[in-house]
Amino acid sequence: MIEPGDPATLKTFADLTPLKIWELLHTNAPGLERWSTRLPHVNPERDLEKARKAGARFVIPGDDEWPDQIDVLADAGQQSRRGGVPYGLWVKGNRNLRHLLQSSVAMVGARACSSYGEHAAAELAAALGDHGTTIVSGGAYGIDAAAHRGALASTGTTIAVLACGVDVSYPRSNSALFDRIAGEGLLVSELPPGCAPTKLRFLARNRLIAAATQGTVVIEAAIRSGALNTAGWSEQCGRPVLAVPGPITSHMSEGTHLLIRERNATLATSVADILEAISPLGEHLTSYPHSPATPIDALDHDLRRTLDAVPVLRPSPSTRIATVAGLDHDTVQECLETLAQADLVTYQDSGWLLSTTHRRSP
Repeated sequence: MIEPGDPATLKTFADLTPLKIWELLHTNAPGLERWSTRLPHVNPERDLEKARKAGARFVIPGDDEWPDQIDVLADAGQQSRRGGVPYGLWVKGNRNLRHLLQSSVAMVGARACSSYGEHAAAELAAALGDHGTTIVSGGAYGIDAAAHRGALASTGTTIAVLACGVDVSYPRSNSALFDRIAGEGLLVSELPPGCAPTKLRFLARNRLIAAATQGTVVIEAAIRSGALNTAGWSEQCGRPVLAVPGPITSHMSEGTHLLIRERNATLATSVADILEAISPLGEHLTSYPHSPATPIDALDHDLRRTLDAVPVLRPSPSTRIATVAGLDHDTVQECLETLAQADLVTYQDSGWLLSTTHRRSP
């Protein structure tokens, strides 16, 4: 009867239970025409039978399987003419929806992605899956499909949130992928079996992806992109948004760079970055990368200046090294002896030069 996330529904039926709404629609009261026109075509028993034949079920608030975190949509406002908590969810697969979503991350991005984006999505999804994180995406071409496949290739699992019925394969060429997801993870939709996707249904679907997960990772997105809509919902739900950087010459990375520059998205370059952002405070902390320590790092200022002045191949007397280093001769002589003990320089008959060991060091 009601389109997913319809703001008119939220306003008209505020504080009414689904059963009260159903009874009210049957009264044909004035102002309900936009919904009551569907009454002759609605058959709940038929929908439930279709779901049963497809191996699906209907989950509602209060069920053991209901993911309570999506109730945040009650206070998340509206975006792109969509909003609100769903009245129920159609679920296909043998796994428990609430359990799978307890540790989960949304991975979304461009349909027409580059090979770089596809590779990044698959690699990150696989690694997150190995950490026990469920990958949630929308089942579309490009980044969505790569994320699902990456999760399936790991020890983790994945959930596809659809803008159509769970018995409808859209896009059709992803049918085999949907079968694998249903077999190892879950297919989820706000729409009953048999429903086809529309633009507004995709936008409504995005709010579920964002609200159901601990954070959203955007991998390649143009400036006008459904992935940015999902990121917006994640922001409104108080979830972290992460963006994977791409080449500055890539049109498909303009949206991700915008998220980082203008909307305070976290730069994500590794699984560690993602786990730190979606985990409770203090867990999975990321350490910044450092180059390996070298013997040079511990040298004081005079030792460094002296070492920099020592030639590589042709020996030089200490007086010449002192001139190049800009230090007095006594200081340089003392530094050269210290550097020799550290096997950084060596002395030959005609003067000093770098040791073989130091010349080979990075």
